[in-house]
Amino acid sequence: MTTTIRPATRADVPRILAFIRALAAYEREPEAVLATEVGLEHDGFGPNPFYFCLIAEHEGRPAGFALYFFNYSTRLGRPGLYLEDIFVEPEFRGLAIGKLLLKRVAAIAVEKGCLRLQWEVLDWNTPAIEFYQAMGAEFVDEWRNVRVTGEALKRLAGVAAATENPPFASSPALGAPSYSHPEPARRVQEHASCIPGERAGNSESQSSPAALEAAQ
Repeated sequence: MTTTIRPATRADVPRILAFIRALAAYEREPEAVLATEVGLEHDGFGPNPFYFCLIAEHEGRPAGFALYFFNYSTRLGRPGLYLEDIFVEPEFRGLAIGKLLLKRVAAIAVEKGCLRLQWEVLDWNTPAIEFYQAMGAEFVDEWRNVRVTGEALKRLAGVAAATENPPFASSPALGAPSYSHPEPARRVQEHASCIPGERAGNSESQSSPAALEAAQ
């Protein structure tokens, strides 16, 4: 039986969204997904992508995905890679597909000169935590995630609270797309670093854990 890992293409956008929704359901927050195919295509497959994605296929069938982006560590003075989502469909679990995805993401980090690979995991996801520990991940419990969303973000930015921009509305100043849907507040999670002995620190990372079965 053959498993392949390949970069996602525009044609994979519907499948990527399906994976995102399945992961959110597993994490008990199906209502948290505001992503759309239009947004995913715009943000991931334009001239300046905000994220990158890998698709795992088993015997030619889509089995899972990993979505990541790059950040930067001022302490290390080098780029890092942040793994936003990793997920494997239930019927394909137990085939080490999650491990293959994680290894490929790690290889990309090394290829790009990154000194750190980070992701998050829910504190109740004990099997995943144990799996990541076995792979050399370090859990950085002394750092807490911080985020500002919704009206609080608008107030911080000095934008009138009543102002609502439609998705992909053009910014008058920059002509760049803006978004009207803030990310919903999510649970407090732990940071993990794939480099033993290195701290994830108050990194430039964002949200979303790796799922339990994705690592099986």
